[in-house]
Amino acid sequence: MFAKACRIGAVMTAVTAVTAVTAVSAGVVGAGPAGTAHGGGRYGHGVLQADVRSVRAAGGDVAVLAEASADRETVRARTGTQVPWDAQFRTASTSKTFTAALVLRLVADGRLSLDDTVEKWLPDVVSGNGNDGTKITVRDLLQQTSGLFDYVQDPEVARAAIEDFEGHRYDTTPATQWVATAMRHRPLFVPDHAHPRWAYSNTNYVLAGMITEKAGGAGWREQVESRIIAPLGLRHTFVPGVDPFLPGPHAQVYLRTPDGGRLDVTEHSLQHTADSGVVSTTADLNTFFRALVTGRLLPKDQLAEMQRTVARTGATDDLAEWPEGGYGLGLRWNPLSCGGGYWHHEGDGFGSYTRTGVTPDGRRAVAVSVTSSGSRPDLVALNKATRKLVDHALCGTGH
Repeated sequence: MFAKACRIGAVMTAVTAVTAVTAVSAGVVGAGPAGTAHGGGRYGHGVLQADVRSVRAAGGDVAVLAEASADRETVRARTGTQVPWDAQFRTASTSKTFTAALVLRLVADGRLSLDDTVEKWLPDVVSGNGNDGTKITVRDLLQQTSGLFDYVQDPEVARAAIEDFEGHRYDTTPATQWVATAMRHRPLFVPDHAHPRWAYSNTNYVLAGMITEKAGGAGWREQVESRIIAPLGLRHTFVPGVDPFLPGPHAQVYLRTPDGGRLDVTEHSLQHTADSGVVSTTADLNTFFRALVTGRLLPKDQLAEMQRTVARTGATDDLAEWPEGGYGLGLRWNPLSCGGGYWHHEGDGFGSYTRTGVTPDGRRAVAVSVTSSGSRPDLVALNKATRKLVDHALCGTGH
């Protein structure tokens, strides 16, 4: 049994992912996005490069690739020439936004309702130990208000992650088994729709993926590819399923083993379900999030549902890493220093950390890929630095 990399950092305090990237460089393609002047100049490569270096300093020995776009202009920067400009990476929990968008497309088609219970679609799957699928709605799953135990936190899963990655790297654990793992634990709470409580759980999105398969009549993977990836022309985004390989350009990733050695974990099958299974690039993620908020993927009513946020309650770790903002349906909302805010979803995986951001009008977007190369990064410090990078890119300002 093994946990996929999707907020997996919570159980990997003894396991750190690294890459063989150590050189420091930076580059740019295209002109810098138009924006507010700072220090006599416009937002562009110089600001992004400085922010990328700040992210690297905050994360320790990490490699960083960032791409910011405004209207039709794009600027890129990186640390480490061994990180390709068009590198593919496992987006981990950023996959949740793809899954939520798929659910809402099915809602728009009349295939299901956000108010449907889990029990309606998956009879007897969520039961036992105080778990009750009749009290949990599809909306609860997407907005993390179900109270279900996060299967990633299961002790057996945690031990496998820490002690025996090599023995489990090609596991193809089905979604049903991860849910069964969660059902061995009591829920954190029972949903109260009048006074919603919030707790991040990967189990929610595994269940959401299972429901899309029942409602959509095809696999989650096939529907994400046919209903989201293909229509948007995301040529470098795909769902590998249990295929362990990244066929395109990518950075090598390593895990620090308990004995202090390093293990190449670039190839693995562990991230293959709806909570973590999408592979993408910085350019494609910017395209996806811009299309999402501008209504190219969803009708107005469903987009409004996606962007209706709830407060995060009792989420100590989450609030430490993301101290501001609410959570919608597979989307976070965070404020900007220049006013307003932005939509995004992070992803924390096996040595791969994804950060995103898009303004509500879709004019500006930014995506960041961070790959560790030593001890596991301090996520509070890393997120503080990436939030600053995102803020500069989306406000069009600098230091």
